[in-house]
Amino acid sequence: MDKKVLSIQDISCFGQCSTTVALPIISACGVECAILPSAVLSTHTAGKFRETGFTCCDLSSEFPAIEKKWIEGGIKFDAVYTGYLGTTEQIDFVKSIMSTCLADGGLKIVDPAMADGGQLYPAFGQDYVDAMKTLCACADYVLPNISEACFLTGSEYKEEYTEGYVRELCYKLEALGCKNVIITGVSLSKGNTGVAVYENGTFKHYEHKQLSQSYHGTGDIYSSAFVGALMRGLDSYVAAGLAAAYTCGCIERTIGDSDHWYGVKFEQALADLPNAINAILENNKK
Repeated sequence: MDKKVLSIQDISCFGQCSTTVALPIISACGVECAILPSAVLSTHTAGKFRETGFTCCDLSSEFPAIEKKWIEGGIKFDAVYTGYLGTTEQIDFVKSIMSTCLADGGLKIVDPAMADGGQLYPAFGQDYVDAMKTLCACADYVLPNISEACFLTGSEYKEEYTEGYVRELCYKLEALGCKNVIITGVSLSKGNTGVAVYENGTFKHYEHKQLSQSYHGTGDIYSSAFVGALMRGLDSYVAAGLAAAYTCGCIERTIGDSDHWYGVKFEQALADLPNAINAILENNKK
């Protein structure tokens, strides 16, 4: 039976992030993707948009009615994948939907999108961190960056660190209740970055060359690619590495185009992801 994923995060109408990347990327992997928008924004909130301003319509009030109709229709999902959630109220709604609309054996996948560079996003405070802890505690997979992992575990944020520091973050997230941990943006050697994967008590690190430029939305692209690959049956370490390679490919296609400052050209690399997934699956059959 075909897999169905529910993606819960905002819609930034312009800017190549959140739902507008999750839907096409997961779909391209050959996985059905339903959406539940947490809010609708005119654009994302970074770069020039932070200066010019943006509109935002919170859709929290719609969550209970949507959940009710799904329950009445017997709609179930094989995974619920969350990205940016704007309020603690939405976190509570998400936990309810996970309990009522997740199929038996379904996965809870949480990207706790709330911080970067050692700082929480402007809209969030400690109350949001505390609420996000409760969501991550029931997750099968959590995908924080270093900053988010520190806030979730009450750890000191460091720009420079050792593998031991990253391992300790994984252990603390496991102690919180997170079953499996994927920490993004992990740099353990000069000029490189990658992801740390902690699953079933085993720590692995996938590393690739650090690119010269960063763009808004690449975290969403990474998480969506990981979800798509995971739901096709790849193990978490392979899915994590494949998602990193795909994200790098998106960035490489964008570097040098100064007019494309608001996101990355993920569409131009979109075919690469299912091709890579299918190649791995075919090789596994041999």
